[in-house]
Amino acid sequence: MPSAKRRGAKILQEYAAAQSELIGKTVVLTDGKAGTVENVWLDELHGLRISIEGHDGRWPVSTIKLVGN
Repeated sequence: MPSAKRRGAKILQEYAAAQSELIGKTVVLTDGKAGTVENVWLDELHGLRISIEGHDGRWPVSTIKLVGN
């Protein structure tokens, strides 16, 4: 497999792993918002972003302060 295809496949594998690790987990963000991760997106400008049930918006995964369950 050419190098670019291998790298692309690795990115998709890591994205799927991040989804399975985060979706359904309770999180607290650095700004104090808390709730259950509803979805995970791969944003070309910001990297991984999450949405939290009950809150409008998407936040960078780097703003997670605490992960539970």
